[in-house]
Amino acid sequence: MSVTGRPLPSLPQYRKDGVTRRLSASVHLDDDFALYVDRALTGDRLNALGLSLNINFVALARHARVATLRRAALDRRLACLLAAVPVTLLVALWGLVNAHPSLGWVAIFGPLGAYTVAWILVRHTEARSRDAARTAFLSAERPEQTAPPVEPEAEAALHDLKRANVLPYADEAAYTKPFVGSGDKIKEVVWQPVDISRPADAPGGGKLRLRPFDVIDLHTYVARQMENISGLQGLRARNRLYVRGSNAHLIPELVPDPTRRPRAQIPKQLVQAGLQTPGAGMRTHLCLERVGEGGRLIVSMYLRAILQPPSLTWEVAAYAIPPLDGRFHRVDRLPVAPFERWWDLVRHATRRTGPELRGSLGRILRRHRWQREHERALARTRRAITKQHVRHDYGATGSLREDLGAWDEAGYIERTDAQDYLFRLQQGVLTATERFLRDHNIDTSSFDKAVQVINTQTYNIGNVSGPSNFGAHGTVLLGGQQGPGPQGGGPGSQGGPGPGGSGPPAPKP
Repeated sequence: MSVTGRPLPSLPQYRKDGVTRRLSASVHLDDDFALYVDRALTGDRLNALGLSLNINFVALARHARVATLRRAALDRRLACLLAAVPVTLLVALWGLVNAHPSLGWVAIFGPLGAYTVAWILVRHTEARSRDAARTAFLSAERPEQTAPPVEPEAEAALHDLKRANVLPYADEAAYTKPFVGSGDKIKEVVWQPVDISRPADAPGGGKLRLRPFDVIDLHTYVARQMENISGLQGLRARNRLYVRGSNAHLIPELVPDPTRRPRAQIPKQLVQAGLQTPGAGMRTHLCLERVGEGGRLIVSMYLRAILQPPSLTWEVAAYAIPPLDGRFHRVDRLPVAPFERWWDLVRHATRRTGPELRGSLGRILRRHRWQREHERALARTRRAITKQHVRHDYGATGSLREDLGAWDEAGYIERTDAQDYLFRLQQGVLTATERFLRDHNIDTSSFDKAVQVINTQTYNIGNVSGPSNFGAHGTVLLGGQQGPGPQGGGPGSQGGPGPGGSGPPAPKP
């Protein structure tokens, strides 16, 4: 039903948790990705984990754990079968030497039997993986309900990330952007300063009395009004303190134990303090996050009011994360008809049994070696922190959602949505600021002049750039050349393609 009361049918919609479901299905179909996710989300670590950005980390961690345990169990069984082959050959050789020729048949049927059992195991495990993937993707239940829980401490930490009000960022990110994991830059700018020292005219003549305010008041007002002003339903607005990773230990509430990962939530007063009086590598930003249909696209805007009487300005940074890389769409192509599914599993087992059998022991050893090296590295780092008082960088280096996106998966709809979100967010901030100034009896003539400059600034989405308002001749810049409007743009592959089949790089300690 529309706002005018006109009855209309409901069209199919993307699931709001579509990205979580797709990733939860993918961990069952990609063993390397499952292992990476399990280590990143629930493994022992010292640096902060990036923001969840519309991914249900609890559900993803649960499915990743199921997938890694299933893979480990298969490797153990295959390794046992592989070890049985030389044993059967030795038995056959002993029989021939000791005049028991009947044992010679063991040399033939022993390896053949081991291979047959391995074939059955590979097929059965692949069938379970596909069933689990389809359940995670299509089940009417929520994704976290279709897999058993992991450790309570790990789940509690992942729950806190949903409403994180603080994020340490890696020291290396200080040279580019503190908003790690937020995607590709659309724009970064400090807006034209506005004079807030002149009172507005009173209705009956004279001047109104200025109402005092601080940046906390302004941030609170914009956060509360942005959804209604911008028209972006579901807009997430939150003040968040961004802290340089090597300075995180200076806030005891953030790092109560220097040998553990930082917390994702700290007292509200500390977040407000980052607005009023920024600390050493510590600033609070108003974070506006708009998630597109089904979570395919995410546009984030980070604002920081800079109030230095008699002027006010905004530091503005906007970023976009493209849809998931195409390799996460395999669940859509799984055969489901009985015969096609049976035949595809037979082909998979026939093709993969040999490599799986030969590589089982190596995979087990690599996992154990990685675990030992990881534990030793953590032990060395913790010893350096406690014994040598080394200053550790606790900052996050990115986010899982950013690592898995690819601009070549962004179509016309995603590109135009990104522009729409950017324009609405920018216009919403300007409108909210103007209303706030009027409510505090401030003359907005200086603000009106500043808006004219702000609206001529440019944006960049993927490899498409252009003016930040629709009214500047309707043109955009494509690769440095003047081109037609938004319909002439195309997605770019340099905007952040997803990692290869082996999964994103392993996180640092």
